[in-house]
Amino acid sequence: MPDPTPLRAAPDSIDSKHAIRMTADRLLCQPDTEAGERKSRSGILIPATANVDRRLVWAEVIQVGPTVRNVESGDRVLFAPDAGFEVEIRGDDYLILRERDVHAVASEREGGQTGLYL
Repeated sequence: MPDPTPLRAAPDSIDSKHAIRMTADRLLCQPDTEAGERKSRSGILIPATANVDRRLVWAEVIQVGPTVRNVESGDRVLFAPDAGFEVEIRGDDYLILRERDVHAVASEREGGQTGLYL
């Protein structure tokens, strides 16, 4: 008599896909693609190879860990580029940050509120 349980791919199989769940205070972020050339306010073209040691960068939060208090999925966060760890998931590049490494959070405005938004 055949076994009624379906066959499952071995855990180390290339075709197996696992759900990703962040732990503790970690954030899974997708960095902005503005890492290339950019222009200054006066219109000067700044190449991607220019030294920008103290420049903070933005990323979109994809998923948050269970103990994260001030950031939600879909927010944009400002952080130092050397603060996180790069990881490749299914061919896409992501960053893993700690909540304490985030300098600012930009989220969608909610209906008619005024104030300072990034």
